[in-house]
Amino acid sequence: MPLQSLMNRLASLFMALILAGVPTAQAASNEMLIYCGITMIRPMTEIARAFEQKEKVRITLSQGGSEDLYQSLKRSRLGDLYLPGEPTYRSKYLAEGLLEDVVTVGHNQLAIMVRKGNPKAVKGDARELLRKDLAVIIGNAESGSVGKESRDVLGALGIYEQVVDASVFLASDSRGLMHAMKNGEADAILNWRAVGFFPDNAKAVDVVDLDPKLAKPQALLLNLLAFSKQKEMARRFMKFASGPKGRAIFKQYGFL
Repeated sequence: MPLQSLMNRLASLFMALILAGVPTAQAASNEMLIYCGITMIRPMTEIARAFEQKEKVRITLSQGGSEDLYQSLKRSRLGDLYLPGEPTYRSKYLAEGLLEDVVTVGHNQLAIMVRKGNPKAVKGDARELLRKDLAVIIGNAESGSVGKESRDVLGALGIYEQVVDASVFLASDSRGLMHAMKNGEADAILNWRAVGFFPDNAKAVDVVDLDPKLAKPQALLLNLLAFSKQKEMARRFMKFASGPKGRAIFKQYGFL
């Protein structure tokens, strides 16, 4: 292939990666990259902006499903911190050696969400998702934390496959679930509880809590990445996010 053609193709690929939101490099010593599950993006954005003012650092947040984010950071070996939507992503991948220090920044919990006013009188029992009169959507366990948690909770009741078969479709993440609800595609969804209390979502849905013995609160673990080039700064961010200021921000967004 002629050199100019090769250079043009590489330039096109680089631009495609940028447009797709795939991290390509960390340009300066005062920059950090944080991989953040979609459910936590709002509080993490606020925390990041506050930390930037405090430390004179620039923070980029790469958002997506927890599984997709881990695979992205694993391939790129770029970035500093990883915040998945539930703790099993740490235990599952700890042996791979990419996750080091960890702090807890809050907790979330799975819940049923219904249309505002709960017109179909859905009760706080996951078996309600098998009702024939309900259009149900749950998360995809292969892409995001809410799908993984839904599989665990419904699996404990022995109804996971039944609910999957009865679902309109499987959403990739918590944002997709809420989008489907707002579009009128579902009467009920399984989603992370905090999402239902975001101001723009609270106008459209009601949260129907599940028994906490079944839907146990899940710790939100902020992980230091082994290949981080900003470990000192990243550890300061971890302390800030898990401290009083950071936890207060998470609480404002409905996290436990």
